[in-house]
Amino acid sequence: MLEQVTIRRLVAEAAEGNQAAWDDLVEGFSGLVWSVTRAYRLANTDAADVFQTAWLRLAEHIGRIEQPDRVGAWLATATRRECLQCLRSAGRTVLTDDVGWLEGPPVLDNPTEEAILRAEQEQADAARAVALWRTMSRLSARCQQLLRVLMASPPPSYAEVGAALGLPVGSIGPTRARCLQALREQLVASGITDSFSPS
Repeated sequence: MLEQVTIRRLVAEAAEGNQAAWDDLVEGFSGLVWSVTRAYRLANTDAADVFQTAWLRLAEHIGRIEQPDRVGAWLATATRRECLQCLRSAGRTVLTDDVGWLEGPPVLDNPTEEAILRAEQEQADAARAVALWRTMSRLSARCQQLLRVLMASPPPSYAEVGAALGLPVGSIGPTRARCLQALREQLVASGITDSFSPS
């Protein structure tokens, strides 16, 4: 996680056009931006659009940010606004004649043992992920959003989480604890506690 002094310096240098500073900001905060888009459960293409738009907004305003050391919270707020805008316009349907997405993955004639083992592990991991997300979907919408944002890598600060979800910073810790307890109870009820250990 970037330190505040480093963040201030990176914001100042990026505002002056330093590409390396910009790259460091993107690397440091991409996980946060992605987790906010996922918290709002956007489709992959919409999430990618929001991700790009949030960074565009930062590029447009980077020289005018009043508290550069809080650029993470600024990005979380910008991303939340873009997510809400995307959800408001989600009723629109885009027609396409591209049927390529209907095609399955290429078929391998003679997969190696390593490829088979890798595929089995991927299948097991996918099954665990499906079970976890299915269990999470039984939680309240607020718990689902909070846990999704908290899963960002690197972990966001509570100020960034609060900005992303419009929550007071002081309520995040207790809410997180209640949500994790509810998730544990759901996992126990589902009989899959051996695979998961949320903390």
